[in-house]
Amino acid sequence: MRTIGLLGGMSWESSAEYYRLINQQVRDRLGPLRSARLLMYSLDFGPVEQAQHAGRWDDAAAILVDGARRLQAGGADCVLLCTNTMHKVAHQIQAAIEVPFLHIADATAQAALDAGTLRVGLLGTAFSMEQEFLKSRLAGHGLQVLVPDAPQRQQVHRIIYEQLCVGIISEASRQVYQQVIDSLQAQGAQAVILGCTEIGLLLKPEHSPLPLLDSTELHARAAVAFALGD
Repeated sequence: MRTIGLLGGMSWESSAEYYRLINQQVRDRLGPLRSARLLMYSLDFGPVEQAQHAGRWDDAAAILVDGARRLQAGGADCVLLCTNTMHKVAHQIQAAIEVPFLHIADATAQAALDAGTLRVGLLGTAFSMEQEFLKSRLAGHGLQVLVPDAPQRQQVHRIIYEQLCVGIISEASRQVYQQVIDSLQAQGAQAVILGCTEIGLLLKPEHSPLPLLDSTELHARAAVAFALGD
């Protein structure tokens, strides 16, 4: 079994989900007492979040590159960045390490294609919904990516940072997200990508009229496939 390197802490709420999902999937594949070989380097999210909102992406990238190098030095055979938003600097991380970098958008796009879904809604931080680093990667796989309107994007972003990243799960916020999904469905979306690793803490399949593509779960699945040599 290969060793999975997790670059986490952004936020630790979703990083804990990565640990749980990867180990559950290995247990399901290999047997009840089996678990994953993995390393986690968990960052202090505060300086990263400050750099995000100040537009200092190179400063944030430097923090993540240091973490990825530490994982490689510790024996990781691949690196997963346990956040969608910071995939904005994925190219800088990959360039700094020699082991494979498993991109979250690739795993998510493949699941959409496997389901025969080509038109997808994207929920995430404002950075992910408004900038091109995720949307263009998804489009490169042949997907058409739809995003909510500006007021809805602001609501989705606020709930992520003010609630989900600190472990607050609110029924009122779930209803906001459901309204946003309804609007994406009206635009023609066939499924919705949960393009922030915390959104899956709030939204489950039973909460949505459209299929949900949970990027956290799909990224974890790709890591297990790599670890087990699929």
